Parts: sequence; structure tokens; C-alpha cells
Amino acid sequence: MAGYGYWSGLDVRVEFRPAPPDTGVVFVRSDLPERCRIPAVVGQRVEIPRRTTLAAGGAEVEMVEHVMATLAGLQIDNCEVWVDRPEMPGCDGSSLPFIAALSATERVAQPALRETLVVTRTTRVGSDRCWVEASPEPDGTLRLYYELDYELDHDAQGPIGRQTLDLCLTPQTFCTELAGARTFILQEEAEWLRQQGLGQRVTCHDLLVFDQQGPVGNTLRFPDECVRHKTLDLVGDLALAGCDIQGRITAYRSGHRLNAQLVQELLLQERVGRCRCHVA
Repeated sequence: MAGYGYWSGLDVRVEFRPAPPDTGVVFVRSDLPERCRIPAVVGQRVEIPRRTTLAAGGAEVEMVEHVMATLAGLQIDNCEVWVDRPEMPGCDGSSLPFIAALSATERVAQPALRETLVVTRTTRVGSDRCWVEASPEPDGTLRLYYELDYELDHDAQGPIGRQTLDLCLTPQTFCTELAGARTFILQEEAEWLRQQGLGQRVTCHDLLVFDQQGPVGNTLRFPDECVRHKTLDLVGDLALAGCDIQGRITAYRSGHRLNAQLVQELLLQERVGRCRCHVA
């Protein structure tokens, strides 16, 4: 599949290739002489605002959260993601184009056990203004609860306001409830980014740009599309654990940095076991 990066405006091509058991998800920079391999794990994350970026061997891949969310949501691992630019394509700001690309390929069960982190205690990172927490979930699933509150920092009469979402993550719920939710931004934020020379190819048709009346030149796919997209990002960031997570994740105004911090804490505090089968 092909597209262009929101931030850089550069064209990029992405290929999903199968990998041997226990490889996990690895990004491969095919445009570099050494074809640098960047494992999609939280230890490779570098802090860049508004997106999830990974680095290894002097190379980076940016805005990987939608790719990671798609692979995790569809329960696909052991996958090499070959790209010829640092930044992933923004497409329409959702995971639907990545689902379409992966749906055109065959999934293969592999003879290996899948690593799973089971949350056994409550762990929270953040502050009173924004936080994310993991706690045990008795039914052994990954349950996500996200509360988005734009009234705290923005005009209470604005179009986003407060939104909440509570769902059990499965391939079906990912495809129907999260995958179509698009990236969103306030109009004043978009104008500031353009002044910095960023997002020059992006229009209001490529993502949701909100003014005081609502989306500019676009229509919502869900009445609460913003909180659904924040939950989509959360799924992508949790995938940097490099394994499945069983537990309840509760987020309040959390973003990429806090999501990754929670993953780091969980990997330090919880044991990772093996169950189920890998799928390439």
C-alpha cells in the first residue's frame, strides 16, 4: 500500500511480510543501505510530540501507532513492515486502509505459543489532569475504557466536549468500533502546524479538523469519533509491549507518552507467559 506522511508530506510505500515465530513486529527501512531493522517494542520508542516514533541503529520510523493498532486489533504478529520512508502514510487518519491491505493477504497459524502479559495488580501513571491505569480483568480479556475531556483545557461550548468509550477488544470490535475513527485536531492547532512548515499536503478531507461548529469540510463517522480514535491510539501504544495484554486499561486524557510509560511499568512489574498460537 502507498500514501504520504502527514508531517513530512513525503510519499511512502508499506509492505507487510510474514516473519518466523517469535519475531514479533519489526519495521524494516528498505530505503537505507543496511535495511535497518527496528523492533516495535517500547524500549525503542523516542519522544516526539503527537505521534509514536521508534528508533534503532540510527534510523527511525514515525507515526507507527495506526499500523501497530491494526496488527494488534486483528491479532496478527510475527510481521515485518517494510517501508521506504521514515514516516508511515497518514491515509484517511484511521486504520481502515491498513485493514484493507492486510485483508488481501493470507494469515497463517504458526506452531509457537503467544506471549501474554496478565495484569495482576493496579498500576497507574500520570497526574490528576491526565493518567492511564491497568488493573486485573477477571474474564481474561483486554478491556479498554477511555474518557476524553476537552472541557478541561478548551471552551466548554466546543464541539468535542466530553466523550467516553468502554469496550472489550476483539478483532470484531476493533474493526467495527475503532478502526474507522480518524485523527482529529483543532483548527487553531492545524494553522499553527502549517506555519511551522508541517502538514503542507494535508487537507480537512484527510483527517478531522474542528472549529467551534464541528468538523470543517467533513462529516463524523461516529458521534463520538474523537474518543474512539484516542482509544485506537491506545491500542497501538499498548502493542509496544510486544505481547498480548490481559487486563482492564482505564485512561483519562492520556496520550502516547503516558501510554508508553504504562507499558514500561507493566513489563517491569508483571510476568509474561505463553499461550495460544502465533499468527503470521
